[in-house]
This record gives sequence, C-alpha cells and structure tokens, in this order.
Amino acid sequence: MTTQCRAPLDGVRILDLTKVLAGPFATQILGDFGADVIKIERPGEGDDTRAFGPPFVEGESTYFLSINRNKRSAALNLKSADAVDLIKKIAGRADILIENFRPGSLKKMGLDYAALHTQFPRLIYVSISGFGATGPDALRPGYDLAVQGLSGMMSITGDSDGPPTKVGTSIADLVAGLYAVQGTLLALYEREKTGRGQFVDISMLDGQISLLTFQGQKYLSTGVVPKRLGNQHPSICPYETFQARDCYFNVAVGNDRIWSTFCTAISRADLAADPRFKTNPDRVQNHDLLFPVLSDLFRTRMAAEWIDILDRAGVPAAPILDIDQVFSHPQVLARGMRTLVPHKNIASLEMAGSPVKLSDTPAQIRRGPPTLGEHTDEILAELGLTAADVKKLRESGAFNP
Repeated sequence: MTTQCRAPLDGVRILDLTKVLAGPFATQILGDFGADVIKIERPGEGDDTRAFGPPFVEGESTYFLSINRNKRSAALNLKSADAVDLIKKIAGRADILIENFRPGSLKKMGLDYAALHTQFPRLIYVSISGFGATGPDALRPGYDLAVQGLSGMMSITGDSDGPPTKVGTSIADLVAGLYAVQGTLLALYEREKTGRGQFVDISMLDGQISLLTFQGQKYLSTGVVPKRLGNQHPSICPYETFQARDCYFNVAVGNDRIWSTFCTAISRADLAADPRFKTNPDRVQNHDLLFPVLSDLFRTRMAAEWIDILDRAGVPAAPILDIDQVFSHPQVLARGMRTLVPHKNIASLEMAGSPVKLSDTPAQIRRGPPTLGEHTDEILAELGLTAADVKKLRESGAFNP
C-alpha cells in the first residue's frame, strides 16, 4: 500500500452511478489520486460485474476487483423515492457525478443533468454511453464488442486472410473511461475559473474513432480503405512479428537510421544497400519481398539470441509475453505495476498499479474494492441521518433489492 501523502484530488467528492467497465475504470483512476468516490449499487446484486466470472476469489469477481478500488459502496434502491432523495443529497455535496446509464434513463428520477444543474450549478456531470447524448443512435445500448465493430477497429485488426478480430481487452470501454477522466479534469479546472459545473458527454464510439488516427486519416485523405494486415504495419517496415527458431518476437525498425543499424546487427549489409529497401517508403512498397528474407534469417536462431543482438545494437525488439510473464517482469515490478491492495475478505489481493507517476502527489491505494454496501451506514451518517432515520428508510425499501 502506498504511504499516505497529499493527493491532487484531496477534497473532491464523486458520486459514482456507474457500472460494468467504462465508468468504474474512470472513477477508480480518480480515486487513485485522492477523490472520495461514493459508488451507488443495487441492493442484493450490486454492479453487474460482481457476477462476472469465473474466476472468483473468496466470492469476489476478479473482473469487479480490477476496476473498483479506492471507492466506498452504498447499496441504494433507485426504484425507491427515498433512496433517490438520498442520492440527490449526496449529489448536493459532491463535486462530480459520473454515470453510464442509457441517455435519458435518469431523467424520470430527476437525476439528469438539467435537473441537477439547476439545483447544484457547481456540479460537474459526466455521462458515459455507447453513442453519446446526441445523434440518431443516442438511445441504442452500447457494448464494447458492438462498438469495436461499428468503429472500424475490428476491420483493421486480424490477419489479412482471417476474420475481423476484436482487441484482446475491452478497448472501447477502457478508452471511454480514460476520456471520461480527461473530461472530468478539464471541467474541474474550468470550474476553478468560473465556479460552474458543466455536462461532459463521453461516447464509446467517439473514443474508438479517435483511436483510428493514421488509419482513419489515410481514408479521409486518400479515399483508400485500410485493410487488415495482421501484425504488419501499414506505413513502416520492417515493423512486425517474426518467428524465431523457438517462438515469435517483435522487431520495430522505425526509421532509416535504425534500418542501417539493423542490417549491420543481423550481418546483412547487402539489404541496406539494396535500392528496393533503401528508404522506409521503399521497404513498405516492397514488403512482400523483404519479409521472406528476414523470416528465413530469423528462423535460424532462438528469439532470445536475436533480441540480445538487436538490443545491443539499439534496435527496438522484444519478446511476446504471456500475462504471467508480464507480472513477473523486472521492469513491471520496478515501476510498481504489481501492488498489494487491502480488502475486507481477501488476505492478499494484488492488482495492477497506477500507470500515472506524479513526483509530488503520486497515486495512493487507500481502500480495496468494496464489498456490496460496505459503507452504506457510514455514508448515510455523513448526510446527518440518525439510526432511527436509517431504520425508517430500511422499512420503506430504500435498501431492499
């Protein structure tokens, strides 16, 4: 656990009405940097991801665990008017509300941006959805796989002669979460100048479109539709995966200077002198001629030998690790990307650390992922409710499934 020190978001309170992945990923990041994240969950069930599995550890879903540290959980029934009133009270004390309901779903409860902004003009309201709050698809449910397909991401992922392939993690959800963090911090900074909150509208589809970068620009500028190329790069060569005698590894020759160094390192100066491969555009154009030559050469040695040769020459090359190898890699351990986290039920819970390293106000893991409703009473007490008040609310159904 990180030693306690000042955090950049100390004093910032977040009302977290998110579930599944994009929203919880965003609020975990903000929680890592000091925000007090109050996670509202359905009584009896909680966040959908509490049931995602196997695997489970001590009854806890590893999926849920991965994105819910540094939060307090309150179990409140949104179908109860009393519970909705409690949520509004929390919103009145919060700096930020983050939700990922389908657009319009919270309006009937008076928890939409228009209603809350009128009551609490300083509140920053962040909405994450599949397609955003506007446009003809705004009301469509958005799931990662569907968005990866709609965004074109799957059309450029996979082997050229194989089917469209999704990214190995839920990239549409995760990028939306990252953009939600960015939008939240921008709105928070703006509020420092104006004193007013605003609506932050995050679309999973928009996020995936932004990731197309040079592939999208290729089409917009030339009209040429990018295709799947496996691990081959469309604009740099050689920049792909090769098979050594024992396994696959990656080589990234990013410019002509590295190409010359690369050819010397592999004892093939003739390739550097060959006019078909002299410049990067030449090599991209003649990829199908160069690739077999390099493939035959790389199959003559073990991957570790080639990586050592290229490392010593300063040519980017790396093995392709399995996840167990990743979390035991010296660089990963040195960067604190495998860390122990406290948990109510799990004696030794390890998680990935924060990738954002701040010299003066680093990320802090103050709380493990909460059990369902673990902090309900604590949060209600902060609202000024007495034991009698809580008893009355319990009888009214505010905490019931």
